[in-house]
Amino acid sequence: MSLQAPPGTAVYETAEALAQSVADWVCRQAQANAGPFALCLSGGSTPRQLYAALATAGARHGFPWTRAHWFWGDERFVPHDHVDSNYRMAHEALLSRVAVPAGNIHPIPTVGLSARDAAAAYEATLRHFYGEGQLTSQRALFAVTLLGVGEDGHTASLFPKQRSLDERRRWVLDVKSPTGDARITLTYPALESSRNIVFLATGSRKQRILARIWSGDRSLPAARVHAGGSVHWFLDRAADPADAADGQRPDGD
Repeated sequence: MSLQAPPGTAVYETAEALAQSVADWVCRQAQANAGPFALCLSGGSTPRQLYAALATAGARHGFPWTRAHWFWGDERFVPHDHVDSNYRMAHEALLSRVAVPAGNIHPIPTVGLSARDAAAAYEATLRHFYGEGQLTSQRALFAVTLLGVGEDGHTASLFPKQRSLDERRRWVLDVKSPTGDARITLTYPALESSRNIVFLATGSRKQRILARIWSGDRSLPAARVHAGGSVHWFLDRAADPADAADGQRPDGD
């Protein structure tokens, strides 16, 4: 018996088709919502394709760049011009190519302060944008939160068997990856405060871990994300553990 995909799953023939269709979906989300439109960005090769597609789709759909705000779900503790910087990747693929007001871009600080102070500073940035000291179910911090899935089941920089998985008070933490490099990551309360959580996964190497996540293996950080809003899984055919028969387009909800 094949594994049942969660509700909100769409499968595409290629990673390129995924990027283009999800970029259109993000544009529809932005157009359907008045006021500030906050996106929480992810790192990785799949989001890079999406960001490049969004730059093109935004021009086609009239994306409201002036009211969109850009945040990051996690960051390596390296300068923003470093090759491993999630900020650099998003800037090169998207933000440098469109008319985004500089004040609407909110990168995680990584220079001139400790990792712990960087986490505290970014938490203050998020709280200021949200306008309240506590997150509530009545109002989401983000309109869209983009997340990836590592082959160990991590998402953002929430890694298996780390204390960060149990943090419910802080919005941002400094952590170490399994290889020991310093990271800054949003915690579950901040990531989950989103009208739409979008998991992106491509490639056959993601099939096994997605099967475990979809089966509810709570040892995996990605399986412990529980949003108050909608959760979407956007995959290419190679990553699909359910072996769905036909690709779909995400709806406009």
